[in-house]
Amino acid sequence: MRIEWMSQGEAPAAEQPHVLSRRGFMKAGAVAGGGLVLGFFMPGAHKFAQAAGPAQSFPPNAFLRIAPDNTVTIAVNRLEFGQGAATGLPMAIADELDADWSLVRAELAPAADVYKDPGFGMQMTGGSGSIARSFTQYREIGARARAMLVSAAAQQWNVKPEQCRTSKSTVFGPAGQKATYGALADAAMKLPVPEQAVLKDAKQFTLIGKPTRRLDARAKSTGRQQFGMDFKPEGAKVAVVARPPVFGAKVASFDAAKALAMPGVRAVLQVPTDRGGSGIAVIADGYWPAKQAREALDIKWDTSAVEKVSSDKLFADYAALAKTPGAVAKKADISALAGAPKKISAVYEFPYLAHAPMEPLNCVVDLKDDRCTVWAGTQFQTVDHGAIARTAGLDPSKVTLNTMMAGGGFGRRAVPTSDYIVEAVNIAKAWKGAGHAEPVKVIWSREDDIRGGYYRPAVLHRAEIGLDAKGNIVAWDHGIVGQSIMAGTPFEKFGIKNGVDDTLVEGMGKPYAVPMNLSVHMPKVNVPVLWWRSVGSTHTAFVMETLIDEAAAAAGKDPVAYRKQLIPAEHRRHHAALDLAVAKSGYGKKPLPKGHAWGVALHESFNSVVAYVVEASVSKDGTPKLHNVTAAVHCNLAVNPMSVEAQVQGAALMAVGTTLPGAAITLKDGVVEQENFNTYTVARMPDMPHVAVFIVPSTDAPTGIGEPGLPPLAPAYANAIAKATGKRLRKLPFDLKAV
Repeated sequence: MRIEWMSQGEAPAAEQPHVLSRRGFMKAGAVAGGGLVLGFFMPGAHKFAQAAGPAQSFPPNAFLRIAPDNTVTIAVNRLEFGQGAATGLPMAIADELDADWSLVRAELAPAADVYKDPGFGMQMTGGSGSIARSFTQYREIGARARAMLVSAAAQQWNVKPEQCRTSKSTVFGPAGQKATYGALADAAMKLPVPEQAVLKDAKQFTLIGKPTRRLDARAKSTGRQQFGMDFKPEGAKVAVVARPPVFGAKVASFDAAKALAMPGVRAVLQVPTDRGGSGIAVIADGYWPAKQAREALDIKWDTSAVEKVSSDKLFADYAALAKTPGAVAKKADISALAGAPKKISAVYEFPYLAHAPMEPLNCVVDLKDDRCTVWAGTQFQTVDHGAIARTAGLDPSKVTLNTMMAGGGFGRRAVPTSDYIVEAVNIAKAWKGAGHAEPVKVIWSREDDIRGGYYRPAVLHRAEIGLDAKGNIVAWDHGIVGQSIMAGTPFEKFGIKNGVDDTLVEGMGKPYAVPMNLSVHMPKVNVPVLWWRSVGSTHTAFVMETLIDEAAAAAGKDPVAYRKQLIPAEHRRHHAALDLAVAKSGYGKKPLPKGHAWGVALHESFNSVVAYVVEASVSKDGTPKLHNVTAAVHCNLAVNPMSVEAQVQGAALMAVGTTLPGAAITLKDGVVEQENFNTYTVARMPDMPHVAVFIVPSTDAPTGIGEPGLPPLAPAYANAIAKATGKRLRKLPFDLKAV
């Protein structure tokens, strides 16, 4: 299925999602003169939900409001930061509700138990799960609300509900009667919520599965969308922080005289920072005076008690560690390795990566005597809400966390330590302790963001593969060395098994039927690490797909045919995605320009399969160029195919960014060497290849899409380069001169 962006009309300007407090949601319903207000909490069976404790039930008052003017307002229990959840989830409700889509609005829900992820048992956005885990929940809400509206109409007309039908926010009766949802909303609200809802068959969908323009498209494209960075309460002051140059270091002494003498500067305060460190917060009337004053500070740092990491030594240590036995993640008989007639030996290195979202971190805190209100673009509302309460010393009932629209995140706004939120509350506490009452807005600069930690871990892979005379893989011995993301977090008890962090090894082996022995080392390093778009698959997919390609070459077989031979028949989605990508790209049939070569890769992450067939070349000076990309996606039901296309295109470009020179975070003596986009490379518009996205048709429950498009792109690109040059790339970013 090819997605054509121009096939739909634009969403009305008034339909942009915006921030909403739960109290505000209810108040808006009252001001509108009543209406139907409905919501449900549907506990799931996911292991995260089980770990979170027993499920709770809540009154039907949170997700859906139908006003007398027929406007349908839907509270989205996720962060919207570019992935399209604030359109996809309203589509699920609106379709089951038979609502008039032109009258649908979306609101970002605040932190509250009722908005917890049905699968994870906490309110969060991550793991490509917004649609996958709330799709049925939102459909149920829409179906129940529709049933209540129909019942209200049937009572008024003295007919049976089954004699009525609905369309475009209107109920129609058997004798030509009709009533709008807005007119029926008050009566419907007084009826009991149905215990069961009859959901539509996929053939009955009017919105779901149809390319639909996003509700926030016009607001964002015209600059009217309010993001966290745009929000500043009246009278609020702005704070910036001088953080230690080495993670966890402390302030030894500081002189703030020059900073305090600058116009607009209100305070210079020592505050706690992440990982047990300390820093200096400058609070001023605006960002510019705060930033200028920070640069005028004279700070002496105490780094004596913290490890000072250097990237060169780290990888040397990792390489030595990879040669030793580690914790066992997979066990197989690899005795055939020693006598295999053909062998592949490889060591791969992957650097730390910054998330570098378009909008750097920011947080507004209004701390009163008995209440704390926070505005932030958070992916972890439940975690951050609890952290705010603990840091402020308040009962959680006294804390309000409002979800702001965010300009990207890629995992950086989902921090188990709530680092930037906790820091902001500590600054507000210090500000209040100094006798002030105004709200404080903490802003991170781009330099703060790049040097601020919580990177994709640096990882090293070691592989030894044995092939028989026919090119069949008979043994695969593999070791991975990298920091654990889960260790020391609330997720450790179910994210680490037998000494192995699941996120470090995800994507290894499957779907290929190969005998793999896999071991893991997880050293502790003084560099904060975090999930990064597609998490472990950022490196495991590259290793798997380039090695499978190399094995195919060693066997003298076509890389597509070789993959299909190794993928068991029960992995139908993998076969379907690969076949579609091959067919749509013209692989093996379409002639390529001189010097161009095909590259293929396939990977499953977050329960979705993405196959890429790419066309690339290498210039005479050794510079690679990616020209065309054909993506085939199997994410089961594509709720909004237009969003699927956008996510895959964006993920592909982000993956291209990981291959570019300078796309690495490096450290020397504990200090991050990069500071802005002049020293840390991200993909830019000229780097974008032509990307065509095709979707394997399915009516099965949707799976993730925000992240799965990233992992297989870089290996497909590397495989094309290998075909064109004969050089196998073992590191990211690419450096053909070093091969």
